[in-house]
Amino acid sequence: MNEDYGPAIDHDKPYEIAAFAKKHGLTIRAAELILFAYSPSRAACDTAATAFLTAVAAQAKRQSAR
Repeated sequence: MNEDYGPAIDHDKPYEIAAFAKKHGLTIRAAELILFAYSPSRAACDTAATAFLTAVAAQAKRQSAR
């Protein structure tokens, strides 16, 4: 039945580094660090990636204001 909705995602399986990096627009190194710290929880990894990208954007904004 998944053929109508695309492939099923195994939420219990850890992310592949390249797929995680692509999903969040991260470098491979950033993805490796986040996955190392927060795996195997996909939800924790997704949350950490969002927090990381938010922090990077805030830092860039502070630097451009100087």
